Amino acid sequence: MLVTTTNTIQGRDLDYKGLVTGEAILGANLFKDLFAGIRDIVGGRSGAYEEELAKARKIAVDEMCQQAQALGANAVIGVDLDYETVGQNGSMLMVSATGTAVVVR
Repeated sequence: MLVTTTNTIQGRDLDYKGLVTGEAILGANLFKDLFAGIRDIVGGRSGAYEEELAKARKIAVDEMCQQAQALGANAVIGVDLDYETVGQNGSMLMVSATGTAVVVR
């Protein structure tokens, strides 16, 4: 499955199938929050949160691609990824992926 943020694929005809989306909501646990808080004080990157972001992004994109495949598409164009914190005190991470399912000819 071809996935791109562009709205066209140069030199190819596209048959539009429709809007597809995928979402993932993951919670951060107490230890990740504790170590991230320490990183806020001393600086540096939070590997635990980066891993959760990557995991949530993969789930959202995979779900979007499954929807596209169910529509008979072989590509998703115009992909947009959004990140939000949700839940009490922003304790959960939501990643959404949205795009247009197409058949590339």
